[in-house]
Amino acid sequence: MMTSAEAVPLTCQKHLFSLPSEIHYLNCAYMSPLSRDVEAAGVAAVRRKSDPSKISSRDFFEDSDRVRGLFSELINVENPERIAIIPAVSYGVATVVNNLEVRAGQNIVLTREQFPSNVYAWKRFEGQGVDVRFVAPPKTVQSRGQLWNQRLFEAIDGDTAAVALGHVHWTDGTRFDLLELGRRAREVGAALIIDGTQSVGALPFDVTLLQPDALICAGYKWLLGPYGIGLAYYGPRFDNGRPLEEGWIVRLGSENFSGLVDYQDGYQPGALRYDVGERSSFTLTPMIKRALEHLLAWGVEEIQSYCRELTCDLFDEARALGYQVEDEAWRSAHLFGLRLPEGLDPHRLQQRLEQRRISVSVRGSAVRISPHVYNDQQDIAALLEALKEART
Repeated sequence: MMTSAEAVPLTCQKHLFSLPSEIHYLNCAYMSPLSRDVEAAGVAAVRRKSDPSKISSRDFFEDSDRVRGLFSELINVENPERIAIIPAVSYGVATVVNNLEVRAGQNIVLTREQFPSNVYAWKRFEGQGVDVRFVAPPKTVQSRGQLWNQRLFEAIDGDTAAVALGHVHWTDGTRFDLLELGRRAREVGAALIIDGTQSVGALPFDVTLLQPDALICAGYKWLLGPYGIGLAYYGPRFDNGRPLEEGWIVRLGSENFSGLVDYQDGYQPGALRYDVGERSSFTLTPMIKRALEHLLAWGVEEIQSYCRELTCDLFDEARALGYQVEDEAWRSAHLFGLRLPEGLDPHRLQQRLEQRRISVSVRGSAVRISPHVYNDQQDIAALLEALKEART
């Protein structure tokens, strides 16, 4: 992989995608488009199933192992056996909750308005005398991200069993200081569980540095993959856990098809025990593999830099129009929110966005904007025009 010192600044990669030229798609946080290469990998995989004689026993393992290796490189994990293939974030979080010891009197720390996939499993503890704490941001705009991080830090105490949050908040891109929050969690013995769906692939994430106990990612957003497959890192805390399923392929010796009825009590090493059933998916796995290859070829730091350069003039102009923006130190470049000026009808803004064929999302109290390498200055210019028109 190319180092940062050797990396060449990214240019727009729109030519690799099939997005309609008249659409300004600034909505990767909703769902990424597939590149032509990822689409072709899926089409080829579907056609391959037409003649199953071409699918060998090795194919149940080789692409999956390749995907683990690519994802490990993306997040700086030395051992790919710590990567599990999952169908969704909810599955990965349920695996964590299923294997985490939480006692009555302890607490779980979450962010307010966290995405439901990283909430509902934790709420199971509420009937067991466990306090599920939702830490809200301050109502102020000034230093909002900094104060929200401070509140999270202070919510972690000696009774905290787990801290579960994203690297950025999914509604507005507020960044959380995982380095400091992680240090605090380890200080009190709490598990650090990260939903990386809205960051991994576009914002650098280093498992070795941040030391999460689990990192769980859906594949269809910033990993640029298909819907229905995700990836998760599980650290040593979960080495001897119980999977949600008891699939044949996660057992020792599963590579030997002729010996599958020689039932084994032991699991494959590391996090492979947590793989979803039919993890070898002969359609989805080749697609996520090609998508990960894209990300590694571009470089995650370069993707973040591209988005930052693309939007460098947007924030000053948006503020001049009365829109509120998070401080630069506490927002990401690939996903951020613009809070509406007082008195601006959100339906009016939505109409202007639709008229200019701009795709963004309204999440909570923010208009969520999420560019990627297929966006260019024309997309940002169209967005600014819509923001101006909504004010007149």
